[in-house]
Amino acid sequence: MQTWILVANASCAAIYSSENVRMKDMVLVKEFEHPESREKGSDLVTDRPGHYQVGTSARSAYEKNNPKEIEADNFALELAQEVQIGHNAHAYEQLIVVASPQFYGMLNGHMKFNCAEFVHIPKDYTKLKLQDLQEKVVEFTFGA
Repeated sequence: MQTWILVANASCAAIYSSENVRMKDMVLVKEFEHPESREKGSDLVTDRPGHYQVGTSARSAYEKNNPKEIEADNFALELAQEVQIGHNAHAYEQLIVVASPQFYGMLNGHMKFNCAEFVHIPKDYTKLKLQDLQEKVVEFTFGA
């Protein structure tokens, strides 16, 4: 059974493929970088929020959005679309997503398909070497 393993955080990700995850035979399919998620929030916006007329005597500022969260959500959308393309092309039968709970929530919000076999590992393992990553995925998925 073909498995895709998406290892992601808000600024980088990788998709690996494996015929047998227990055999630790993961092969890199594609890497992603999103440097905007690493920028300071002040570097992502051009100016401060404006004001608008609410009634006859009151003024209110626009709702403040966190630019870093917006960029992370944009990246989550990009990754979800890539996983969707693979799903539609039958490139995998099982999906393992390795991401922190916060980023996974963003990613999951953009996933518009059902994968029969799905596992979420609530960790940020993006900095691990491939061998260590494989061991962690097998340990978490199979308890071995």
